[in-house]
Amino acid sequence: MRGVPIEYYVLAHVREDGPILCYLAGHPVSGWIRDHWGKRYRYAGLAPRCTNGAFDVKLLLPGEWIVQPGLIYAAADGEPGE
Repeated sequence: MRGVPIEYYVLAHVREDGPILCYLAGHPVSGWIRDHWGKRYRYAGLAPRCTNGAFDVKLLLPGEWIVQPGLIYAAADGEPGE
């Protein structure tokens, strides 16, 4: 994963698709989201960071993606998320 831009691990242009669980940095944290293709993802936690503050993408599991401001969402069952 070294040398791969962080953008490869970030979902952008998502929309909320479930209940709001809480707020982080003024942004709602939805239990579910959908990407611009309509694939569904469930909230899985906070994105881990390296000591320099960058996201530690090596710790993501298969099917997990980062959503700003630093959340992890995992592809829903039956959704490859790729």
